Amino acid sequence: MAKRDLLSTTDLSPEEIRQVVGRASLLKGGEKSTALEGKSVAMLFEKPSLRTRVSFDVGIKQLGGHPVYLGGNEVGLGGREAISDVAQVLSRYVDAIVARVYQHQTLEDLANHASVPVINALSDVEHPCQALGDMLTIQESLGKADGVSIAFVGDGNNVAASLALAAASLGAGCTIASPEGYELPETLLRMAVQRAKASGAVVVQVSAPEEAVTGADVVYTDVWVSMGQEDETKERLEIFRGYQVNPSLMELAKPGAIFMHPLPAHHGEEVGNGMLEHPASVVFNQAENRLHAQKAVLEKILEGLGE
Repeated sequence: MAKRDLLSTTDLSPEEIRQVVGRASLLKGGEKSTALEGKSVAMLFEKPSLRTRVSFDVGIKQLGGHPVYLGGNEVGLGGREAISDVAQVLSRYVDAIVARVYQHQTLEDLANHASVPVINALSDVEHPCQALGDMLTIQESLGKADGVSIAFVGDGNNVAASLALAAASLGAGCTIASPEGYELPETLLRMAVQRAKASGAVVVQVSAPEEAVTGADVVYTDVWVSMGQEDETKERLEIFRGYQVNPSLMELAKPGAIFMHPLPAHHGEEVGNGMLEHPASVVFNQAENRLHAQKAVLEKILEGLGE
């Protein structure tokens, strides 16, 4: 069987996304799996991480596999050693590569030269594993994803892109409210709209947070300054003023709406103080669900390999 990569949410069909979320729910419910027994997975991280690193490490072990963590300084992707060389060497040692990188092109280069699957654990373009955990969280919190209305408030970043693609795949509407110049990239918005048309959902980009949140089932936000954008901090804090999710904005959402954030959160910036403990918050369930979703991803991407 040919290897599969997961670099973008679109590398999974809508039906496969549904399958992964369903499987994640079963794994969370206690179903056991030894899908990675006898397999090793390299965890190649240029960026620091809490949730992604721990959830992949624990998940690989729970599936019977052996995780091998490699920090940015240990490998020096594209600096100390060419990406193509790293990909080919790791392919001789491990059964898959989980990579958290600054530039999406790094993932593309790894996948092009690796003979084992490459899984995107975050790039500047997408964060598919986060989105799959998010869909599990929405489904278990609201009982379904199809027909749910999601409001994303803030930067049209990697998290917003993968969220829109995954939501549209499962029939959930997604309205993204961003300041001018910080919208979802046009190519990713088009892909999300295309998936939404097929599922009967709607994906739109707006500028006013209030417009996005009014009547929404899910209110979602993320940091205004991501890793690698530190030199833009002062400018971004000024531009995104007014895009904070706080109790008053949450009041515009539908009764029973949930609040989501992928973490880490910057309290007093994109979230009002206390929002993670707000009655609507499912943020820590969302963090836990990364573990279950990624186990399901590993099963899906590695199924059939070595048989």
